[in-house]
Amino acid sequence: MLLSLQGNFPPAILALADGTVFIGNSIGASSADAGTTVGEVVFNTAITGYQEILTDPSYCQQIVTLTYPHIGNYGVNTEDIEADKVHAAGLIIKDLPLLASNFRQTESLSQYLVRHKTVAIANIDTRKLTRLLRNKGAQNGAIVGLAAGETVTQARVDAALAAAKAAPSMKGLDLAQVVTTPAAYPWDQTEWKLGSGYGKQESPRFHVVAYDYGVKLNILRMLAERGCKLTVVPAKTPAAEVLAMNPDGVFLSNGPGDPEPCDYAITAVREIIDSGIPTFGICLGHQIMALASGAKTFKMQHSHHGANHPVKDLDNGRVSITSQNHGFAVELESLPANLRATHISLFDGTLQGLVRTDKPAFCFQGHPEASPGPHDIAYLFDRFTALMATAQEKK
Repeated sequence: MLLSLQGNFPPAILALADGTVFIGNSIGASSADAGTTVGEVVFNTAITGYQEILTDPSYCQQIVTLTYPHIGNYGVNTEDIEADKVHAAGLIIKDLPLLASNFRQTESLSQYLVRHKTVAIANIDTRKLTRLLRNKGAQNGAIVGLAAGETVTQARVDAALAAAKAAPSMKGLDLAQVVTTPAAYPWDQTEWKLGSGYGKQESPRFHVVAYDYGVKLNILRMLAERGCKLTVVPAKTPAAEVLAMNPDGVFLSNGPGDPEPCDYAITAVREIIDSGIPTFGICLGHQIMALASGAKTFKMQHSHHGANHPVKDLDNGRVSITSQNHGFAVELESLPANLRATHISLFDGTLQGLVRTDKPAFCFQGHPEASPGPHDIAYLFDRFTALMATAQEKK
């Protein structure tokens, strides 16, 4: 943001629970409407995909810091979304380009944030903030976006600090039931292609029931692209209802929060896996599958958020660059005999993939459906359809 043009954007305050304060400019909702937000402050290293990040339900009650300095330079559009609204609690960036250029653009990032009543701050030292989060770990924070004509006062700073310190810890929060769909719905939209947009699956081979713990739409598109007719169900749907649909496979989606309080999901997934139906889990779904199988999870000191995370496939040595978004992980030392590790993070050695040795079920911690990318680990969707094809042949 050019210094000479800061006057077009009113002030904003970012306060962290440890007492650190940043003063920048408000580029989203202001105090005139919904100008204060609180949440766990995390950083994401992706260079592109800010619209997908903002609409990812896995960021519910999290304030996202984007480490790439120029955010907003290609605007936003109506198609690059992972949900029908912004789920991130807030956005923190360094520089908002005043000119956005893209043939698909429908509005600017700032206009989008204001329309979705999302609080955001720009023109702060995101390198300093990222180092702080990297050294201390994710912590709670608050952003206060002031209205035009308002000024930063000590009283406002103190209020922001108090809000940051009062925000609840992510540990123990069941957010899957907050972001899930209220009712089941069908899905047949396939992946986006230049010149034609999204397609439609008109000759499906498989019927997949997808649990929505905060599902990203591109997951559903990639499953539909591979021949799946999908029925998306709420997070609390009992296993008996899913099994009564006689699906070829069950998918466990990504989602926000702590997996341990999701006892309803853990119970249902245990029954579904025990039934022998092919099952595939991503992110929160990976953690729930692990808990349903007898493993344990923990809150990470340094969470994973970005699009440049190397992950090693332990079965063939292949290294994939992956997209990640999680603050909890499965404890490697807690794996029971019927769970085998298949992938690990090359950043910190944490567990990234599991397979059941006694049932056709597997899961992955990262986001193999990443939109706009990377796509290195998308082969896991093909592994899932192969499991369903094998099961069909046995019938």
